[in-house]
Amino acid sequence: MLGDLNREEALSVQQPTRPTAFDVDLLIVGGGINGTGIARDAVGRGLSVLLVEKDDLASHTSSASTKLIHGGLRYLEYREFRLVREALIERERLWRMAPHIIWPLEFVLPQSNSPRPAWLVRLGLFLYDHLGGRERLPATRTVALDRDPVGRGLKPGNPKAFVYSDCWVEDSRLVVLNARDAADRGATILTHTRLVDARRDASGVWRATIADAAGQREVRARALVNAAGPWVADVLGSVPDARRDRGVRLVKGSHIVVPRLYDGPHAFLLQNPDRRVVFAIPYEQHYTLVGTTDEAWQGEPGRAVIDQQETDYLLGTIARYFERPVTQEEIVWRYSGIRPLYDDHAANASAVTRDYVLDLDTGTDGAPMLSVFGGKITTYRKLAEHALQKLSRFFPAVGPAWTADAPLPGGDIADADFERYLTTLQGRYPALPAPLLRRLARAYGTRTERLLGDARTTADLGADLGGGLFTREVDYLSANEWASSAEDILFRRSKLGLHVPADTAARVDAYLAQRLSGSARGD
Repeated sequence: MLGDLNREEALSVQQPTRPTAFDVDLLIVGGGINGTGIARDAVGRGLSVLLVEKDDLASHTSSASTKLIHGGLRYLEYREFRLVREALIERERLWRMAPHIIWPLEFVLPQSNSPRPAWLVRLGLFLYDHLGGRERLPATRTVALDRDPVGRGLKPGNPKAFVYSDCWVEDSRLVVLNARDAADRGATILTHTRLVDARRDASGVWRATIADAAGQREVRARALVNAAGPWVADVLGSVPDARRDRGVRLVKGSHIVVPRLYDGPHAFLLQNPDRRVVFAIPYEQHYTLVGTTDEAWQGEPGRAVIDQQETDYLLGTIARYFERPVTQEEIVWRYSGIRPLYDDHAANASAVTRDYVLDLDTGTDGAPMLSVFGGKITTYRKLAEHALQKLSRFFPAVGPAWTADAPLPGGDIADADFERYLTTLQGRYPALPAPLLRRLARAYGTRTERLLGDARTTADLGADLGGGLFTREVDYLSANEWASSAEDILFRRSKLGLHVPADTAARVDAYLAQRLSGSARGD
């Protein structure tokens, strides 16, 4: 395993030696949260797994979320009780599995500008508190915004508000950690590798062609998992006899990041007159993340960008609730993602179900293909369990479900107490800056010590490429987390892109190119 190597060995390790062909139990297409979650679950049950992703891990939908582990309070309005219950149960489970990248977050729900009566909101929150077996998160409480500190920064209005709890997640890191754990258990993870075509042969086995920059290879697989997210229909199109009676509905969600709107560690759930809701969430110390929108999308999934109407909608929400409005020029970052929702023929995009559908197609020769429609980050682990349940009849020797209590890499923190672990880490590395240690611990958890190794001062961490990103961390990400570009590192493995100098991206790319060139020469 890469994590067990010393630093010098790890730096020389990239992907396994490139074979000309693979023979596996599962070929998984898609390196988002569902694909990596299924890969992790499957390999832990004894199946051989190959996952291919045409871009970087979490490079699309799974890194463009609102970054919440939550039950989905507004889904109660659409009577999605099963989905909400499953998600609520998963909240605290995922928190225990990865307390370095998942932690509790309080949400303030003001009743000013609310299109819903307070009694109805309170009823929904009562259900929210009791549907999912809440254990550690606090129950809902009622506050007066004109007297409670959580009201600071809001415009005057109806002072009544409710405060409830969900969890925050570093979404793209959750994907990478699932991939890392899958690889540690024996799965092969290939990024920048696309599925060209797939077909069932006469023996009831999949024969697929995959391609990367070096050319094409053949894969033989007993089952094919289509977890391509917004490209799920495209994958079906590459399979000649695939059943296509399930529909996917593409919905664009956009977010903006603005200078911090208010003090305090809490978030806001803001209700708009059209009954849609928008979150305002503390983000990266100095900012507030505002989103999301829900817009039908007809274009290419990978080309989604926020449009002016969405920008105006989010800025209008800020102006409706906060004392200080924000101008378009103050937006420091914006991102959009396409949610591949199961098409339930809802009249508007906001009402489309966030539940998932797993479609099993055995064709005429018995080689199964499982296609994943819909889903949300919070329920990815249960989705993976259900996927393996559907596939288990094709693999009689497959092991039992196991992921419910298994920590993700770096998540083996005693009692999920991140602050206590951080104190221990600071004691082991007293000469390293406290802010650096906190950032690293939040990203890597207990694997921070693998990254730091015998470092005693920042001089031992290599060159600073900008904003406290040292070459040792870049080496670790390249060797252990499939990072191959500045964008991978600055915006998916971290959000350092919001903090580093303007020339850091170029310096990271130059360093990675130099490192790759040295590996090719055998340096």
